[in-house]
Amino acid sequence: MAAAAEHRPAARRRPRGRGPFSSLTRRILAVNVVALGVLVGGVLYLDQFRASLVTQRGESLQSQGEIIAGALGLAASSGPEAVDLDIEPARALLWRLTDATATRARLFNNAGRLVADTNDLRPDAQVSRVELPPPDEGPGVVEFLYDVIEPLLPAARSRPIYTDYPLQSARDYPEAAAALSGISSMVERMTADGTPHISVAIPVTRFRKVLGALVLSVEARDIDQAIRSERLAILEVFGVALFVTVLMSIFLASTIARPVHRLAEAAELVKAGRGRRIAIPDFSRRRDEIGDLSVALQAMTDALYARLDAIESFAADVAHELKNPLSSLRSAIETWSRTNNPDARRRLAEIIEIDVRRLDKLISEISDASRLDAEMARDERRPIPLDGLLAGLVAAYAGLERDGWPRFALTVAPEAKGLTVAGLGENLGRVFRNLIDNAISFSPPGTCVALALERDGSQLVARVEDEGPGIPEEALGRIFERFYTERPNEQVGSHSGLGLAIVRQIVEGHDGTIEASNRRDPDQGNGVLGACFTVRLPVAGGSAGRRRPGRPVAPVVD
Repeated sequence: MAAAAEHRPAARRRPRGRGPFSSLTRRILAVNVVALGVLVGGVLYLDQFRASLVTQRGESLQSQGEIIAGALGLAASSGPEAVDLDIEPARALLWRLTDATATRARLFNNAGRLVADTNDLRPDAQVSRVELPPPDEGPGVVEFLYDVIEPLLPAARSRPIYTDYPLQSARDYPEAAAALSGISSMVERMTADGTPHISVAIPVTRFRKVLGALVLSVEARDIDQAIRSERLAILEVFGVALFVTVLMSIFLASTIARPVHRLAEAAELVKAGRGRRIAIPDFSRRRDEIGDLSVALQAMTDALYARLDAIESFAADVAHELKNPLSSLRSAIETWSRTNNPDARRRLAEIIEIDVRRLDKLISEISDASRLDAEMARDERRPIPLDGLLAGLVAAYAGLERDGWPRFALTVAPEAKGLTVAGLGENLGRVFRNLIDNAISFSPPGTCVALALERDGSQLVARVEDEGPGIPEEALGRIFERFYTERPNEQVGSHSGLGLAIVRQIVEGHDGTIEASNRRDPDQGNGVLGACFTVRLPVAGGSAGRRRPGRPVAPVVD
C-alpha cells in the first residue's frame, strides 16, 4: 500500500486566490510600464532641447566675439605693419565692450601669453552668486527622482571638467591655440559644481594677420536650470501617464484574468464532481476570445455530462441485458440437476448453448461499443472514397453465394463518383457492413439488397434498401437505441441489439446523420416494400478529394 501511494499522482487542488495581482496582471503591468519607461527614458537620454540651447548660446558668443575681435584688431594695433597687440588699448577696449554682460573675456597675444582678463578688470567678477532655494523648501519626489537619474544621463557624463589655471596661456585651452592658428571654435565644459561652461575662441586679425586670440566664456547656469525644469515637467507627465497606465492595465487585466480565473474555478469544480451539475460562467456577450472560451467550455461541459449520462445509461442497459441470459442459464442449470429425462436434458443443453453464445455476442459488442469513441478520437482520419468502399463491400458480399442469399446491387450517381469523406475506413466499413447484414437478415431468398450513392449539396447520401417486411411504425423511433431489437423469436438470441446503435455512434462521430424509414409503393396503397437506411456524411474536398483508397475493408459476416 505504501509503494502504491508513492507512485500515485498528486491530486490537483483547486486554484486559490493569487493575491491582489495575478501573474497575468503583473505581466500586463510590466509590459505597459516598461514601454512607457523606455519612451520617457529615451526622451531624457536623447535630449535635443539641451543641445539646441548650448548651440544657441555658443552662436551668440561667436557673434559677440567676432564683433569684439574685429574692434580689437582695428583699435588695439599700431597699423598694417603691427605684429602684436597694444596691451593697454586692448584692455580698455575689452573692458568697455564686455562690461554690460556677464561674459568673461580673455585676450592672448600671438605668443600665447595672457594679456587681458575681464575677471581682473572687473572687481565684482571675482564673486560668484548662486540663487538658493527657500530655507524650508526641500526637494520633492520628482526632484529627488531627477537628482538620482541625472548623473546617468549622457550630457552629465560626457563633458570635460573646466580648470582655471593660475598662470594661463593659450596652450592650456585647445580653442585658444586653434584661434592663434586662425580657426574659430567652441568648447563646452563643466565646472567643479556641475555648471555648464561654454567657451568660444576667435582669432584677432588685421589685414589677415593673426595678432592674438580672444576667448569668451560663460557659465551657463540658466541652461541647466531650463533643462532641469523641462525634465522635471517630463517626469511629472510621466508620473501622470504611469498612474493612468497602471489603472488601465489593472482594468484590462481584470477583464481578462478574472473571467479566466472564474472559468478555471468552474472547470476545477466540474472535475471534482460532487453529484451536481456545475454551471460554466457565461461570457458569450463579450464577443471576444474570452467569450469563445466560455462557449467552448460550456459545450465541452455539456458534452461531458451527456457522456456521463450515456455511460450511466449504458451501464444500466448492459446490466439488464446480461441478466436475461444469466437468469436463463441459472434456470436451465437448476432444472438440469432436477431431471433425468434425456430429452429434457438435451433441450436444456441447447438453451445453455444459445445463452452462452448470446453472452459471448453481448460481451464482444459491448467491448466494441465501449472502445469505439476512444478509437475514433485517437486514430487519424483520412479521405475515404465512398463509392470505392461501397463497391468493394458489394463485390465481397456477392462473392459469398450462400443458400437463400439475396442479390446485391450498387448505383452511384455521376456527381458522387470519386468524392471522399474524412473518416476512418475501418469504422465506415463497419457502418455499411452492419446495415447490409441487417438487410440480409430481413430479406427473403431471391430478393435484392440495393445500395445507392448520390450527392446532396455538401453531403454524400448513401442508402441501403431491402425487400423485407419493413420496420414497424412504433419501432422507427427506437430502432437505434441500445439493446433494442425488432426480430422474429428465432433470431433474438443471435443478435445483441447493439449493431444499429454502434452504426449511429460511428456516423455521428463522423459528423453525419442516419435515419430509418420504410419504402412504400403508392400504386399499392402505400404498401411497405422494405426498409431503407439513409446515411449522410459531409464531403471532404469535393471532386478535388479523389485520392488513393486507404486500407481495404473486408466484410465480416457473423
